[in-house]
Amino acid sequence: MAYPSSVDAFYHFLTIEKNASPLTIDQYIQDIQQFHDFLNKEQIHEVSDVHHTNIRVFLTELYQMNLSRRSVSRKISSLRSYFNFMEREELISYNPFQYVTMPKVNHKIPEFFYEDELVKLFESEDLTTPLGQRNQALLELLYATGIRVSELIKLNSADIDFTVNTILVHGKGNKERYVPFGSFAQHALETYLKDGREQLSRQNEDYIDDVFLNHRGQPLTDRGVRYILNQMLKRASLTSSIHPHKLRHTFATHLLNEGADMRTVQELLGHESLSSTQVYTHVTKDYLQKVYNNAHPRS
Repeated sequence: MAYPSSVDAFYHFLTIEKNASPLTIDQYIQDIQQFHDFLNKEQIHEVSDVHHTNIRVFLTELYQMNLSRRSVSRKISSLRSYFNFMEREELISYNPFQYVTMPKVNHKIPEFFYEDELVKLFESEDLTTPLGQRNQALLELLYATGIRVSELIKLNSADIDFTVNTILVHGKGNKERYVPFGSFAQHALETYLKDGREQLSRQNEDYIDDVFLNHRGQPLTDRGVRYILNQMLKRASLTSSIHPHKLRHTFATHLLNEGADMRTVQELLGHESLSSTQVYTHVTKDYLQKVYNNAHPRS
């Protein structure tokens, strides 16, 4: 059976032509391997022998595993891309996944902070300490730019340009983009870099160029960022939850509510597809009230 060679070729396609991230590639390969295991069980030994009836049986098995609609949707998308690739390479004559319908996914409205909650967060730190300065800079930058936590912990000093207040973000799939930040983030970053970071860096004999350091002077990790944000939430006495992506959601929600266009927000977030950004088109009650008061003749 020619599955291993076709999977290997698809792997190189994702890596070299698509420049996909390692995590994305792993998900693709896992989904494809699961389908290959299913075909083995069904004694289907050639890729060209796969038909719609086989796919329906496969989907039935997925639902019997109590997988979410989102997970099933992702697997269909992976397999459709895989079969598209094989059709392009003339390994098969048609893609049996071409007309497979994707299960409808219930999109939850992303959680975000209201402005009064953010004020409490921004006032929760002791800015006379190195860790307080670091935490403030971290929070200001996440909210100012909407970057992912994985992008935040990759930042080094050369990525920050204070002359035009932008950062160079190293995003998914080794893609880079420039994102601006405002005066509050600028002040917090400059204070931290000139004072707090200098003190933290002395805790480590090795030279570290990462912007955000832990109390031992080592690069901050994804887990470390989450811990810091949770501690800030407790100090601010807020009852809501917090995670780095919630600040990303807040960034996008506030921009769109204040009139930013979708394409600009897409670019700032580093989304490949506009559909990924459209999840933020919900509006807050405050925004609805503001529009109503401004627009209705008898408001």
